[in-house]
Amino acid sequence: MSIFITRIHELAEIKAELAERDWFMGTSGNLSIKIQNNPLQFLVTASGKDKRKSTNEDFLIVDKDGRPVGETNVKPSAETLLHCEIYERSNAGCSLHVHTVANNVVSELYGDEGKVVFKGQELIKAFGRWEEDAEWEVPIIDNYAEIPRLAAALAPYVKADQGAVLIRNHGITVWGKDGFEAKKVLEACEFLFEYHLALLQAKANLQAIKQL
Repeated sequence: MSIFITRIHELAEIKAELAERDWFMGTSGNLSIKIQNNPLQFLVTASGKDKRKSTNEDFLIVDKDGRPVGETNVKPSAETLLHCEIYERSNAGCSLHVHTVANNVVSELYGDEGKVVFKGQELIKAFGRWEEDAEWEVPIIDNYAEIPRLAAALAPYVKADQGAVLIRNHGITVWGKDGFEAKKVLEACEFLFEYHLALLQAKANLQAIKQL
């Protein structure tokens, strides 16, 4: 089986699994997976597609500048340049971007601080942090409307082959050495976001009860 067929099946499986979690509301989100390094080419989701459905035009191949390779009837995701930055600045093999209520709320809560830090959570091990007091920091960048500017804001945080960045009131972009690792990072981040919001609510409820 060719590397192209292997990668397209891998990305389709990730898309299907994330769609089952309802992480593609309103055609939002975009996914990519690398095909080759030299010259850089990767598969990326087509723009404006309902990602809960499967078609023959869900993905297309683009180059290092995010331009389609060969003839196609579809356009690459509007945020393809973010994926370009990740592949140019790391050895990552897959990049995923989704919008969820939890990641949007967390990005707004801590947007002014420019980051959110988690500590003492078991799922931090998903990021390769095994120390007892390990921390996981997720940077938060502003949601610039101009995609080149947004990609430039993301670029300084692509320092390793695995990572995550929140875009304020927009969503999260994660990457990893392959599809499995990128999905693991995404799932771990979303767990931490949901846990943190639930904990804040539980503490607020407990405080309210104590004041009765």
